[in-house]
Amino acid sequence: MAFRRPESVLIVIYDAASRVLVLQRQDDPDFWQSVTGTLEHNELPWETASREVAEETGIHIETHSLQLIDCGCTNQYVIRDIWRHRYPPNCRYNTEYVFALQVTGDEVIKLTEHLSYQWLDKHQAIDKVWSDTNRAAIIKFVPDAGEQRCR
Repeated sequence: MAFRRPESVLIVIYDAASRVLVLQRQDDPDFWQSVTGTLEHNELPWETASREVAEETGIHIETHSLQLIDCGCTNQYVIRDIWRHRYPPNCRYNTEYVFALQVTGDEVIKLTEHLSYQWLDKHQAIDKVWSDTNRAAIIKFVPDAGEQRCR
């Protein structure tokens, strides 16, 4: 088994009403999150983000003429013990690159890696997601309902 690269992306997907898409993990049903994924060999963060959105939701950014926003935010966190075997020996930390994606909300979500999904208002999503970095990204990068964001 090849080890995972200790670099990943987090993509917060939201619509014009500031509803946030959250996904329920298969390997831990209590763990709700935004789209995430590990960078593959020679892959850049924005490439991973685009690929993961398509793989996990069925939304193809280019096909729908959507704009993936690099939030310019990088997090580092301790890899959960239950997932550490996936990474090189003695690797304890993961670097996470944060992106945001505003969608129309009319896209059909096609799950391939998760049990379920929900569209939640910003504050419900903040309460629902498991990780601190996911909460921080929703707080910082999803506008409050009715607020306009610069692109």
